[in-house]
Amino acid sequence: MMKTLKIIKQNGSCCTTAKDIEVQETVNNSDKNLPIVIIGAGPIGLAAAAHLVEQKQAFILLEAGREIAHNIRSWGHVTLFSPWRYNINKAAKALLDASGWIEPNLETLPTGNELIDLYLKPLSELVQIKPNIQLNSKVVGISRQFNDKMKTKNRVEQSFNIYFEQENDIRIMEARAVIDATGTWGNPNPANSTGVWLKNELALADHIEYGIPDINSNTKRYANKKIAVIGGGHSAINTLLSLAELQKENPLTKLVWIMRKRSVEEAYGGEEKDALAARGALGVSIRELVDTGKIEVITPFYISQLKKDENIKIVGTLNGEPKVLTGFEELIVNAGNRPDFTMISELRLAIDATIESMQALAPLIDPNEHSCGTVRAHGEEILRQPEKDFYIVGAKSYGRAPTFLMATGYEQVRSITAYLSGDNEASKRVELELPETGVCGMNLANQSNSCC
Repeated sequence: MMKTLKIIKQNGSCCTTAKDIEVQETVNNSDKNLPIVIIGAGPIGLAAAAHLVEQKQAFILLEAGREIAHNIRSWGHVTLFSPWRYNINKAAKALLDASGWIEPNLETLPTGNELIDLYLKPLSELVQIKPNIQLNSKVVGISRQFNDKMKTKNRVEQSFNIYFEQENDIRIMEARAVIDATGTWGNPNPANSTGVWLKNELALADHIEYGIPDINSNTKRYANKKIAVIGGGHSAINTLLSLAELQKENPLTKLVWIMRKRSVEEAYGGEEKDALAARGALGVSIRELVDTGKIEVITPFYISQLKKDENIKIVGTLNGEPKVLTGFEELIVNAGNRPDFTMISELRLAIDATIESMQALAPLIDPNEHSCGTVRAHGEEILRQPEKDFYIVGAKSYGRAPTFLMATGYEQVRSITAYLSGDNEASKRVELELPETGVCGMNLANQSNSCC
């Protein structure tokens, strides 16, 4: 007999508050009817839920935000490059179709807000899914029951304990398997080109935004100021195009684009030749703004630190020579994001030392070797961890690589949920087909300077 926590069952979940813990005798974990816990109610987490409904498996979906896809809402004003047909999961579509859902025009481009309101929210409201979602539930730790990372004996026979903050308390939920779909949003890379966070940058928090801010909703902050946009990917271009619209009405607004690329032309992409018209249009538009002098470009510039005097100074090297850029009032950093492994530090993980992706996945997605269009579909076997029945999926599985595609994440969870449901044959199949040119840019939230 083993010892475990006293479990309180609520709406199909298995959880307890820390203050209510009691130790009692119980049977082996294999005799418990425990759910699969999904962490993160974004597109990939909700797709996992849809597949588990399809597989008739019990699950709980924990979301830290006050609504599903809370992180996407923060860039809801941004239009995705890819049309709806690449953004809808097959299992989710089957459930939605049965409910009378009105499908968007598959050839149109959704914004982040439309992705939530027209697809993810209706999915989360389905009777098969809604009772299993717990909002305002931030996971702070995961372990094997009674075991820290060091303990090996009987480890795989123990259930998972998920510790999460809810209603001003810490609750504990048991699970037979865990799917971490928390992504990387909210954990940005710094402006510093070496990736090191320095206190100087942290001290400038009131003057720096990370990601793609909604300029239209915050014109007062940026109008008629000197602004540096840092980063050479699509996120930086989106930011600059929004600022250029502001500049039309506020001509004293000065825009400076700082990146590490050898030349600005590398950031333009395929332009008119791009297989995705919306992505190509970004390159065309940003080239025109640069050529007409509305945006000043400084590249290749490597930032070593930020400093504050009367305004903000950016210290670094330009073409290998020391250089200090001065006079900035606001900075927008579009240098991508990185995974946070704090909550899973007591689990046994195989993480690539360079990319911080899942170890077996790293050779397939290394941005030094691959663009978005050359990453092939992969499933449970590639994502399998030393910690049995624990999986990291979606953007977080890619670590710092900017080559993640939403559709690839859907294939990940299809394969994993099939495996957890006992269908090994289905888990090994590849059911994802993408255009040969790829559909890069589906997930703007994860793009960094090196994005294709």
